[in-house]
Formats: sequence, structure tokens, C-alpha cells
Amino acid sequence: MLYRKLGKTGCDVSVLGFGCMRFPIVGGVSAVDLFDPSKPIDETAAREMIQYAIEHGVNYFDTAYPYHGGQSEVFLGKYLKPCREKVLIATKLPTWLVQGRDDFERFLGEQLNRLQTDHIDFYLLHGLNRQSWAKMKELDVIDFLNQVLADGRIRYAGFSFHDDVKIFKEIVDSYHWAICQIQYNYFDEYYQAGKEGLNYAASKGTGVVIMEPLRGGKLTDRIPVQIQKLWDSSPVRKTPAEWALSWVWNHSGVSTVLSGMSSMAQVVENIRIAGDAKAGTLSKAELQVVAGVCEAYRNMLQIGCTGCAYCVPCPNGVNIPLNFSLYNDSFMFKDEDLNFMLYNHMLTPEQKASNCAECSECEEHCPQQIKIPEELKKVHARLAQ
Repeated sequence: MLYRKLGKTGCDVSVLGFGCMRFPIVGGVSAVDLFDPSKPIDETAAREMIQYAIEHGVNYFDTAYPYHGGQSEVFLGKYLKPCREKVLIATKLPTWLVQGRDDFERFLGEQLNRLQTDHIDFYLLHGLNRQSWAKMKELDVIDFLNQVLADGRIRYAGFSFHDDVKIFKEIVDSYHWAICQIQYNYFDEYYQAGKEGLNYAASKGTGVVIMEPLRGGKLTDRIPVQIQKLWDSSPVRKTPAEWALSWVWNHSGVSTVLSGMSSMAQVVENIRIAGDAKAGTLSKAELQVVAGVCEAYRNMLQIGCTGCAYCVPCPNGVNIPLNFSLYNDSFMFKDEDLNFMLYNHMLTPEQKASNCAECSECEEHCPQQIKIPEELKKVHARLAQ
């Protein structure tokens, strides 16, 4: 296993981090199960995966309060306790559930109990965006973080992020964050924080943790025929997972890459790939192959949204780029279950396409001249319950 420094923390972190949102589930069949407390983790299979990962050098485990309906933290607490000093645990404050300042203490206390530990190595504010960051500031989350850093209940503070790069930079500059966690892969190079945000955070000494390097498996499962032909045309043969992970690791600003592994086969393959996870090693020809695959995927877009976010903020709170992204993904990656779950269970009522008031203010700012209200109707018709 190779290791990189995690920003200014000085911690040596395995280049492959274990994302703990997608453990194998007893009887699980869809993405919705990952947040269903009635669908238990297959602890025998998951324990074997964790043991194999640790034996092969993985030392960073990332979980969060809602994963597996709250079971992910409990499971990790049970099986990481014997080797607690060998591993780094990251978990997240559920910002959307916080109603008052007292909730900061309540959730942290509950998470420490679940994880059976007296400290959390990396405590992140979960899923920050423009609205949730404003709420956290109003409740003085910075003062809370300073307190729990001082008393040792957390070692480092960070945040995970889902919004545009402008607010990302604002958040980075607002505090001495140890780490940030962003979505990044070859298809999402300019989505949300994107490449600009990655480089900005790294330049500040903030450790950058990458989530969704495989887009929840979309870049590796059910590959369209035309995409597989492009991979096969390369003189350098790699699996789709190897192409995607290697592309992310090729960035020197990346500290570790999380993979939400659901089977032992995935753990074994990802650890094998991580053995060559060095920055700046992909050749120009290899990068061109990846760029060609990305372009082919983009040619499959149903709505020509580039994710520039000029259309937001919407007066009614609709997250237009995210709605279009979910809609496009449902066609490109043939994973309607995941996009159905995200639209119906992760977006707030205000963020959904159905909240569009058809004021058309957004159309005035769209460089692609998309008929946004009309397309939002299609999104809701396809993805709503």
C-alpha cells in the first residue's frame, strides 16, 4: 500500500480509503437499502473485507451518521475497536438534522458511543452547501469545533461538500480545516468543487479526500458498448475501475480516494490498483483515452447541462444542476434505482424539480439556452415516486 500526507495534518494516509456506505447487506438489492435500518449489514462478509483491507495497509475508514440507517458507525465501532490505534476513523455531523446548538453535542456523543472510541480522528460537517453552511455559521459551529478539538474528542475538523466552487472556496477560507471531502472523477472534473476546488484546497494545505471516484459504480458497471470499445482501443489494458481510480490518483493534490466497496472482489481489485497509485504517472496517450471516454459519455446527455451553475440560486430553491445531473445519469449509466433514491430521499422538497414555479428567470442566465422549466418537468416525471 502506498501512502500520502493528508494535508497539513502530517498523517500518513493510505491512498485507498474504505468508504463505509456500501457494505454488503443481508437481502439488499438497491441503493435505497443503504439507508434502511431494517436491512442489516452482512457482518460476516463485511468483517472479512475490513480485515483484508487492514492487513493490506488500508488505514482510513470513512463513515457517517446515516449510513446503513445508523448501523455503519455501530459496525465499525465493534470491529475496529481491537485495532483502533492502527486506523484513522472519519465520520460526519448530520448537518440537516441539527436544529440547535445542543444538537452538536448530542450527535457527537452518540457517534462516539456508536464507534466505541473516546475520540474521532476526522470529524466532518456532512454535505455542506450554501444553505447548510449558512445555518452552521448561525449556530456557531466553529466555536463548537474549537471546543471539541481542545478537549480531544476530535483530532481534526473537516467538511464534505456538494455545491458550486464559489461557495467551496468561501468555506475553505473560513476556518483552519484539516481536510475537505469532494466528489471527483474523470466525468465530474468540473462539477461542484471540481478541479479548481481541488487545487485551491491543496494550495492551502487542506487535505483533499475524494469521494465517488467511480460515481457510485456507474463508471464500472453496465458499461455501454461504445464506451467499452474505447477502453479496448487503448494499447494499455486496464479495467474500467483501474482507469477511473488511476485518473484520480494521478492528481498530486489528492490525499486519499474513498471507495465504497460491497464485496471482497472489489476490495482485492482496488488494493491491487492502489499499488500503482502515484501522481503524474499517466501518459499523454492514456489521458487522451480517458478524455475520449468522457466525451462519449457526454454525447449521451439528454439535457445539455454543463453544471456551470449560472442558473442558481433559484428563487424557489430548486437545485437545477443536480436535478439535471440525476436525470442525465439515469439514461447514461442505466441505474434508475440510485437516481430514484437520490431524487426522492436525498433532495429536500424545495430542491426538487417539482418546486419550479416556471418564472424562467434561470433561462436568462443559461449559456446553453436550455428551456429549464420544460426540462424540469421531464425530470420529475421520470424520477418522482
